[in-house]
Amino acid sequence: MIMKSSVPVMALIALVVSRVQAFISVGGSGNTHVTITDHAVMAKINEVCEAVAESEGKDFKPTGPSAEELLRACLGRATGEVSGAKFRTALNQIYKQNGFVDQDFMSSAPHHFNNEAFNEGRNLIIQGTAAIKANIRTDNFQSARETLGRVCHTLQVSKRVINQLMGISRSAVLAFVIDTTGSMADDIAEAKRVAFNIIDSKKGTQDEPSEYILVPFNDPKFGPLIRTTDPDVMKSEISKINADGGGDIPEMCMSALQLALTGAPSSSYIYVFTDAPPKDTHLEKTIAALISSTKTTVSFLLTASSRRRRALSASSQFQMYYDMALASGGQAIEVSKSSISQATDIIVDTSTSALVTILQCSRDPGRVENFPFLLDGSVSNTTIYITGTGLTFNLRSPTGVTQSNTVVNGPLGTIQRVGNLQRIQVNGTEMGLWHVDMTTMWPYSIKVMGQSAITFIYDFVEEFEGPHPGFAAIDGRPSTGSPAKLLLTLTGEKGPEALELQEVVLMEVSGVKVSNGTIEKMGNGDYLVTVNEVPEGEFVVMLKGKDKTFTSLFQRQTTTQMSQSKVTIKAIADSSMLPGQVFKLNFTVTTNGTSGTYTIRARNDKNIPMTHPSTLNLVSGGSAQGTVSLTPPGNTVSGTDVTLTIEAESPGGSHSNYAVLRLSVLSKVTDFTPPKCEIVNVQGICYSSSCNSSNWELSVNITDGNGTGIESISIQQGSGNFTQRKVEDGVIVVMGLYEASCCSPSVTLSAVDKVGNVGRCSYTMKSSAGLRLISMSLPLWASLLLYSFLCDAFPL
Repeated sequence: MIMKSSVPVMALIALVVSRVQAFISVGGSGNTHVTITDHAVMAKINEVCEAVAESEGKDFKPTGPSAEELLRACLGRATGEVSGAKFRTALNQIYKQNGFVDQDFMSSAPHHFNNEAFNEGRNLIIQGTAAIKANIRTDNFQSARETLGRVCHTLQVSKRVINQLMGISRSAVLAFVIDTTGSMADDIAEAKRVAFNIIDSKKGTQDEPSEYILVPFNDPKFGPLIRTTDPDVMKSEISKINADGGGDIPEMCMSALQLALTGAPSSSYIYVFTDAPPKDTHLEKTIAALISSTKTTVSFLLTASSRRRRALSASSQFQMYYDMALASGGQAIEVSKSSISQATDIIVDTSTSALVTILQCSRDPGRVENFPFLLDGSVSNTTIYITGTGLTFNLRSPTGVTQSNTVVNGPLGTIQRVGNLQRIQVNGTEMGLWHVDMTTMWPYSIKVMGQSAITFIYDFVEEFEGPHPGFAAIDGRPSTGSPAKLLLTLTGEKGPEALELQEVVLMEVSGVKVSNGTIEKMGNGDYLVTVNEVPEGEFVVMLKGKDKTFTSLFQRQTTTQMSQSKVTIKAIADSSMLPGQVFKLNFTVTTNGTSGTYTIRARNDKNIPMTHPSTLNLVSGGSAQGTVSLTPPGNTVSGTDVTLTIEAESPGGSHSNYAVLRLSVLSKVTDFTPPKCEIVNVQGICYSSSCNSSNWELSVNITDGNGTGIESISIQQGSGNFTQRKVEDGVIVVMGLYEASCCSPSVTLSAVDKVGNVGRCSYTMKSSAGLRLISMSLPLWASLLLYSFLCDAFPL
């Protein structure tokens, strides 16, 4: 959200990581809900990353004030590119939800602490904090981020979950969706080999995937989704896969892909290994909505035998893979089972850090056409992928050197052919305007990728009014008939100040129409872009700018296709689901298109029983409301993440739209009382003249009474050591001992219970002159009385 006016300070801050102002004030300065959260975020990332570096015996020295330089410092000074895209994406998910509170709950007193609704507001925060903690325990980080954005409250998590929560990583998530039917035996063996090779070769390097995901599928079974950050665990899970069953060709591929799309972070790379079309074709629009929502790239490695390929050639179902690959910016690669190992090099290419897309387009039918693209000084390891059959083309450098597709090893690069894919690894990086000259009439697609820290993220947004007007991200396709607005964030190695944005366009994927946008600079790398004439079909976002560091022009493009729609659908969820209880979610469908009966579909990825209307009647310019009811089983694990997709389709199917919501199942929170901390004993006297030679101790008892129990105790202030042990006598008491040098005379201990309530106790030792260390193993009142007497008798 972009706030347009200054607002009162809201006493809700985020204990998270990094300073990035993804959404800022329009046309002015001042504090907003988002910038207040942003300042807290900045403080926390410094604290966490500095603590991690200290624990590892390393220096933490950001080279500058930008978020990108802070990110590099957090990841360490290893060589290679570091992209801030995942970092900013994670932050934007928090900030967008922060903005939705103003848009969707502007009249709700508890959400804004209005009308003396302090207890109700506090309860919202406690419920939200409990949901965040439960989500993190089950590795559901996107749900945690979205809830965090709404509550913006203190979150107690370990330093490593913080990194995953905030997308602090060098490289992408690597996800495999593998067909395990009997005919896939050879393919599975190759998939295992490739996966093991990637894991082993990148383990411990800067290109080690930040997370691994595996989803097997068969018929009728699919899943479960397995994810881990431990490469050895993933190798163990992959080794367990065996080919078995099948026989009727179609398999449950879409169901498995749905699990991967909902389980993987945004902007992930998913690879599907299969030799058969999908049986669960009813999920096509759900998958399309998830791809668009998550901006995830899906590629298919298709290995059907010649006999099966002939049987499939007449089937339109097999075309679904090609459509999904194109919609996501991925590729559908047809290879024989004997040559699949060559095609898997593309997986190695994308399991690297700081990947960017410079150009992607397709033509069906093909035509003779020239495709220009810019390579700038920050780009390395440039690779060009051209997919299609019967292809002829020339690659041309800025200095006029050319290489045809018939030259495998030429002056510009090395060409590898496998199936319908030609992969060109460019020699070096010559800055300037390159060209791919296509001279074929067959359908083809072109994708140019490289490694660079210069990239961007974006959301389509809509303006809203109210006490805190601004712009909120659109969940789904933007509405037809009005200008499209994008909130775009540009990021680079030295931060946004080293970059200059010059042009933003919406470009047809399969055509030549380009719609120019007007750019309004918002500051700190943020831009508001307005496009008045949006392409009618599918389009992507392309931008050009100048890198001041290399004094070169750059070009970047999104891969996920987008389009406008005459249908809009909105749904609001601000609470968690309770196990065993009905959860009702209202949604609204609006149309400026055809009047009539609109088809409604709703699905969730955990197969939770649900009901919803199958149709809604709408008139042009009107709206209708429906309700989705979900009932999580009573034994659902607290913190379970549920992705709900609601779709609306016009009569005849000419227009459709979607809403994707992440919901959490959370056991009911009844504990709103923080832990209690009692100081029971103090030992030692500190000298002002020689603090290094004296120590002091503090004994405490911490209990949560009849609450949920103590989750953790940490030193919030102080550089001493804290040890603890539990004593259970009706009520669990944690007995703690804090020991420190007199050079660190103050301490604050924080105790957090299992739903996020925080209790603290603080103590400061006073210094005395000329006194010897005295053991104060007296009752607390007597110790304090004696200490007070000594301080009066021997003032400093």
